[in-house]
Amino acid sequence: MQFEVPESLKHDHEELHAELEKAIRAGGQVGEAAKAVAEALHPHFVKEEEYAMPPLGILSAISQGRVTPEMKDVIPMTDRLKADLPHMLEEHKAIVASLKNLIDAARKENRMEHATFAEKLMLHAKNEEEVLYPAAILVGEYVKEKLK
Repeated sequence: MQFEVPESLKHDHEELHAELEKAIRAGGQVGEAAKAVAEALHPHFVKEEEYAMPPLGILSAISQGRVTPEMKDVIPMTDRLKADLPHMLEEHKAIVASLKNLIDAARKENRMEHATFAEKLMLHAKNEEEVLYPAAILVGEYVKEKLK
């Protein structure tokens, strides 16, 4: 079964990438700090889009009690997320540290739109930690339980 990242999450990631590109193109200290954010962020986003976010695509169906045998294919993804969660959270720490540098650079250069973006991305990471990752893991656990 194919699992799709929910459209709203895809859009959110695309918007964050676009804002990060603007910060990189700003040049100066902001641009350099934004490049460091991109280096930390890109491999992390790849993992999220590979196995952390696709399980959320069936969240609506399972919340309505619709669990099909094909949904068992989500379990390797959620097991991988569960196993890799400590590493994902460590990556968030590195991303947040680079975002703090971006905020400092943006303030020094009076480019507050980039500081606002960095704060937005920090909140995005917190949302993943508090809501999205746990929800994705619960999707797998629920499917396992229902398909026993």
